[in-house]
Amino acid sequence: MATDAIRMDGKVAIVTGGAGGIGAATARLMTARGCQVVIADIAYDRAQALAGELAGALAIHLDLEDEASIIAMIDQTVAHYGRLDVLHNNAALLGPDIAQNDGDIEHMDTALWDRTYAVNVRGTMVACRAALPHLRAVRGNIVNTVSNLALQGHMIQAAYSSSKAAIIQMTRAIAASHGIHGVRCNAVAPGMTVTPALLEAFPPKLRHAVEAETLRDQLGEPQDIAEAAAFLASDAARNITGQVLVADGGCASHVPGLSLFRDFFAGEGQ
Repeated sequence: MATDAIRMDGKVAIVTGGAGGIGAATARLMTARGCQVVIADIAYDRAQALAGELAGALAIHLDLEDEASIIAMIDQTVAHYGRLDVLHNNAALLGPDIAQNDGDIEHMDTALWDRTYAVNVRGTMVACRAALPHLRAVRGNIVNTVSNLALQGHMIQAAYSSSKAAIIQMTRAIAASHGIHGVRCNAVAPGMTVTPALLEAFPPKLRHAVEAETLRDQLGEPQDIAEAAAFLASDAARNITGQVLVADGGCASHVPGLSLFRDFFAGEGQ
């Protein structure tokens, strides 16, 4: 394998939810590595602004609740560039109003549950379905953004976390069914990541509680997740498929309450 396999020269990638946060960081990084990037987002003005900064980029309006919008995104990409190499399904139903109402199952609002699945699961499925013929033609790949909450139980975000778990299984299903045709499919699972949406949705006390369980000295940033996603999308990861790359600063890798033990053995709990 060439030593520059991390490069993406000549490739075309769609990044959904690409106008901000992790998506914007990924679009910037892929562009820096030679890729032409489609920034697909419901926030079209922001997508256009970012596309104007990136060489060869294209902004497309995307509504993941609208099947026609998703199909149009794929069609417009192929019509504009002539190919599609990477589909990065990064967009999800987020925001302070969603996070505050997405709690436990006993108190779950059915409409919120259905909308979460419509955007996160059905939207991702439709995008994959529409992209697969084009990806097969160039031996391309899919990278899905999931969450470490899809791998752990929590008292909050039952709809979000279970929808992301469904995407993990979708990732494995696509890898199993389309690997023989040269198409890889992987997922990256961020932990709590310092984005504008996070800062708006989660108060400092909750953020600090997660940070205390992180094995680094800080929470992850969008660039950290972008590096993981871009790696999976590159030829450097050509032997990786059907996998979930957990990029949560080590939160999911240790026993519960590690921060309490850390404080105890540092003398703070004695």
